[in-house]
This record gives sequence, structure tokens and C-alpha cells, in this order.
Amino acid sequence: MLDLASLTELLDQPRKIVITTHHKPDGDAMGSSLGLYNYLIQQGHHAKVISPTDYPEFLTWMPGNEEVIIYTENTKLSATLIAEAEIIFCLDFNALGRINEMGVLVGESRAYKVMIDHHLEPEDFDDYRHWDINACAAAQLVYTFITEKLKHKELVNKDVATCLYTGIMTDSGSFRFPNTTATVHRIVADLIEAGANNSRIHELVYNSASENRLRFLGHCLANCLEIIPEYNTAIISVSKTDIAKFDVNTGDTEGIVNYALSIASVRLAAFIVERSDRVKLSLRSKGEFPANEICKKYFQGGGHRNAAGGQSEDTLEGTVNKFKQILPEYKTLLIQ
Repeated sequence: MLDLASLTELLDQPRKIVITTHHKPDGDAMGSSLGLYNYLIQQGHHAKVISPTDYPEFLTWMPGNEEVIIYTENTKLSATLIAEAEIIFCLDFNALGRINEMGVLVGESRAYKVMIDHHLEPEDFDDYRHWDINACAAAQLVYTFITEKLKHKELVNKDVATCLYTGIMTDSGSFRFPNTTATVHRIVADLIEAGANNSRIHELVYNSASENRLRFLGHCLANCLEIIPEYNTAIISVSKTDIAKFDVNTGDTEGIVNYALSIASVRLAAFIVERSDRVKLSLRSKGEFPANEICKKYFQGGGHRNAAGGQSEDTLEGTVNKFKQILPEYKTLLIQ
């Protein structure tokens, strides 16, 4: 394991650095990655962000995005960069399986691995860890890593601030989730002072939907939403036929589960979508209900207490039925 002094010494000289994050990156994954990238290049490091997969169009405007390498589109270059890296930063994930095929390459690399993350139960593949499950976003931890651990607050420029603000904004539900503490607001204030244009960032992320995405959302709410009142639960289930019909792209399903959770009586919401190779689940909950426990125990997943994800190799119908059959186990928590 590296201690902070050793890591700081390593970073005192330009290094070959790879930054990566989980597959199908969200706003926090890309915001934290590009925020760290924009910090590192100021010090002359040879840094590259490698995403395991593509990511939503509404995140491609961030500073440094033009330098991102998508592993599935450029496997040879990605493998070379990982093999040659001296340091690999692993952001917003804590298990190598979360980066798909890249996990083997990162695991085999001789580079020092630095994990910056806020999820439960991290694997022990890292050499240095900046980890806090109470942080609202990995971007929050990147900020404290730069400003508190490395003592480089002066290097949080407009580009760094813009990316980190995006990560915190998206993973905190636009600052409405319970882990949006006073500390988070102070960090956000610092980022705005450093140049993050908060209203413009919100516009670019949340008000840039395609017509297809809006029509798909309407279809989900009108035709795919099921309420189970005895368990204060809502389910939106979407078939791959629907995905094809509305030409759904990466990111178009983002946040749809929150519409189901917005119903006053609902304590647990599930968005269950049939993909080409498996069924994916996204769960959201209110209060103390452990959405992550359901994903971990029954759907090969995990996450946070109020926001978790999983998958199933069953059919869409079979997965929905399995989810419903689990609900009686949690009835006491759901009807509180």
C-alpha cells in the first residue's frame, strides 16, 4: 500500500497516468474523471481518461471530453496505455468487475492503483484509497483529494470546477438527496467561485433531451408504470421492443426511475429494462429502505442505500415476477 507521502512524491514528477471509471458512466463518473484529468494536466502529467463504454450525449460538453478514449471503440490503444501507466486512478467504482473487460488489464498492470470512491464494500485491488461512503459523489472526493490531501486548491480552475460541479450536481439529485450536507454546499460554493457556471451546467445536463427521449418517457409513464399499493412500490418495466421502437440511446433511460419514486405513497421504485443480453434493474428508495440490499442479495448488484442497481439473466417477465416475490420480505419497512 502507498501512504499519502509516497503518492505525493510520485505525483511531484510528470507520470503516465490513466483515469478510468465504471461502465456506462453517469454524470459523477465523467465529472470526477474529467475534473481529475484537468487538474493533472496542469502539472505536466501524461493523463488519459479511458471509459469502459460509451456514455450519454448530455455529458460530452465537459472540458477535456475530446481527449476521452472509449475502450470498446479502441481496445488496442487502451490496452497499451494501461500497460504503460505508472498510476491508474479508479474513480466512482470499487470492484474491477465494474469496468468489464478492462478489469483484467487494470488488475494485471504494474501501475499503482488509486481508488477514489464512495460505494460500500470495496475490493482490495488498490494501493491508495480515498474512500468515504458518506460522500454524496466521487467528484466531492476528487475535490477533497486535490485540495486537502495534495494541498493544491489553487489548481481548481474553471475546467476542474465545471467537471466536479457536474459530478456533485448529478449524484446528489441536484442537491436534494440526504447526503447533500452543509460541507457539500461549501464545496459547491468554492467551485462556483472557481468558475463553474451552475445555471449553464444544469441547462446542458437536464434540458438537452431529444424528442425521442421525451416520447419514450411519456410511454414509460403512460404504459409501463405499475403501482403495488400494498407494498408502497412502483415498477416501470420496459421491453427491448420498446427500446428499439423509440430508438433509445445511452443515457435516455437515466433518471426515469425517479418519476416513479416521486409518487407520494411510493417508498421503493424499480426501473427494469430488457437489454440485448440481460435485464437491468435500477432501484430508488426513500428513507431507510435498503435498495442496495435487494440488488446485492437477488440481482448480482449493489450500490447505495437509496440508489442501487443490478441485473438478471432471466426474462423481463421473470425478473419482474422475482422482484414482486421479494416484496413481502420487506413489507414492514415498506409500509412504515
